Parts: sequence; C-alpha cells; structure tokens
Amino acid sequence: MANSVQIKEVTTKSDLKKFIKFPDELYKGNPYRAPQLHTFEKAHLDPKKNPAFEFCEAKYWLAYKEGKVVGRIAAILNHKSNEIWNEKNMRFGWIDFIDDPEVSKALIETVENWAKEKGMNAVHGPLGFSDFDLEGMLVEGFEEPGTQAVIYNYPYYPEHMEKLGYKKDTDWVQLEVTIPDDKVPEKITRISKLVQKKYNLKLVDAKKSKDILKYADQIFALINESYKDLYGFVPFTEKQIKYYTEQYFSMVDPKFVNLVVDENDQLVGFGLASRSLTNALIKAKGKLFPFGFIYILWAMKTEKTLDLLLHAVKPEYHGKGVPAIFYESMTQNSINAGIKKAITSHILEDNKPSLQMFNPYKTRQHLRRRIYIKEDI
Repeated sequence: MANSVQIKEVTTKSDLKKFIKFPDELYKGNPYRAPQLHTFEKAHLDPKKNPAFEFCEAKYWLAYKEGKVVGRIAAILNHKSNEIWNEKNMRFGWIDFIDDPEVSKALIETVENWAKEKGMNAVHGPLGFSDFDLEGMLVEGFEEPGTQAVIYNYPYYPEHMEKLGYKKDTDWVQLEVTIPDDKVPEKITRISKLVQKKYNLKLVDAKKSKDILKYADQIFALINESYKDLYGFVPFTEKQIKYYTEQYFSMVDPKFVNLVVDENDQLVGFGLASRSLTNALIKAKGKLFPFGFIYILWAMKTEKTLDLLLHAVKPEYHGKGVPAIFYESMTQNSINAGIKKAITSHILEDNKPSLQMFNPYKTRQHLRRRIYIKEDI
C-alpha cells in the first residue's frame, strides 16, 4: 500500500506560517500547553535573524495526510556541538504530530535520511539550536501546566519514539516549590549570612532593568563557564549574547533577578526568575496583538506562580553555599509579592547539587522530560 503521508520541506513564508501554527491547532483547548509567541518563533527559525546559524544548519518539514497538515519537525546540525562533544549527531526539534504511527515514522525518517546525507551517525532530541530553546520530550506530568520555557506534548509522543527505536539518553526534572507564607526557611537564611561574611559577597541592589543589563555579559560568561560540562551545552557566542540580551533582559523584573558579586563587583552567582506567563500565553494563543501583550503585562504584575528560569555559580564557588544568597532574596521577594509557588527550570536528574538546593523547601516533582537518541542510523 502506498504511503499516504506526504512530507514537504518548508521553503516559503506560507509553509513557515503553517509550521508555526500547527501545534496551536493540535492542542486547541488543551489547558496545559503554553503556546509560543509566533513572532518570536518566526524570528528564531530565520537564518537571517538567529545568530546560531553561524554554526548550525537546519531544515524544517511538514507532514500532510489527505491534504491536511498532520505533523511537523525540524532537523538541526549543530557543528559546534559536535566539535565540542566529539560526536556526529543530528538534532531533531519542533516535533509535533497526530496520534498516527505512519506520520511520526515519516517525520523521523526524513530527519534520519538528512542525517545520513550529512555523514552523521546518530539522531537525538528534542533539542534546539541552544540551551535557551525548548528541549526534552515530556514523559511525566501530562496533566500539569507547563512553563513558558518548556515543551508540552501528548502522552502518545514517547510511545511513538520508542516504537521507532529511540531510547532514553538523559532526563530532566522540574520541581514545584512551595513558597512559605511568612518567612524564608531558617537554613537558607543562616547559610546565606555565613557565606556572605566568609567570602565577602553581597547582593546587587537592582531597582530597574538597566541595573541588571550592565551585568548581562558577566551573566552569560558565567553560564558558559558553569554549564560547560552539562549535557549537550554549547557556549554562547557574542552575537548570541547580544541577541538574547535584547530579547529578554529588557523585560526582567529586578525583584526576581538576584545577582551575587564579590568585593570587585564581579559576578559569582545569580538566580533569574519571572512570574509565570503560562496562563497569559494560553489566552494570547500565540499572538501579541490585539490582546496578547495585555495578558502578558498583566501576568508579569499579578501571577502568583514564579518560574525559576536560570541559576549559575562560578565553578570555584561550587559547594560553598552561594545559591542560598540568591534564593534567600528571591524567596523573601516572592513572599512580599504574594507568590505561592515556584517551578524550577529543568534540572538533569543526576545533577544532585542543583536538586539539593531545594531541600529546605517543601517540593514535589512537577514534570519530567527526556532526550531520546537513536545511534547507528
């Protein structure tokens, strides 16, 4: 029987629009997925705008069945990642499909075929161009609201991947952290005071976004330094740093960006968070206008859930309690703002130091997501 699925490469603006819009149709009415803003997606997938294309190649495809879009997928060849990690891997990402094995098979095989053409020997994902992109397929927590920085997918996705011969490469977990009603956990406060005194450290007293912006280069330098051994990490280039700084840092709320510096005003650690945009993005349906930006601005002032987006500590300060300094401040500011809970960023399941930072709080596992890999394609 002839294959009823047709795969079409995205080559036109119209194709790209369909590629970006497809998951909104697939997840219409779903209360757990936070749609990405179409304008940001469009810019990020554009080789002329995303600086990652200096060291990446990418192709995007749509799957059609009976004339209707039923799936999408991106393939990314990150030359820099392969060089750093001494691999010959092709990444897949932006993967969505209806519950039809014929569709998922056609999409994945398209990526595998391009990988072979490019001389690669393995395919893994979901991954993006960088660690700031959506990555990891949801495998636990399908009835939990996602955050704006992570993938949501239906429970049948992992089942399809496993049937296609893909196996677990690594898992990330996210925790839900209960914010105390009245005061910061005593252990956090005690360690924070001891560490500040012992190493002559202090918090930056940031009142406005511009107070944070002047540390942007140091923030990314610290990310590059402290994340270098984490799964698949690729250091950010100067152009990427400028790109992400312009895209995100002008919108941060200083209350939830806590920077720890030494006596020379050099950054040794930071924690970056924001009020959750999940509900706002669901209401916006991927569009900033006419009302999307209003939902987002309102959420940035009133939402009672905090998303912990990033944290990092200079390697020479690892194991010395520095996170207690920025989490003490962030917790107190959350209490003052009426925040009830926080959702951590995705943490590698074997990254015990990062997970143990939240031991003084009441926590539960919120989500688990997985990178799949198929070797010897």
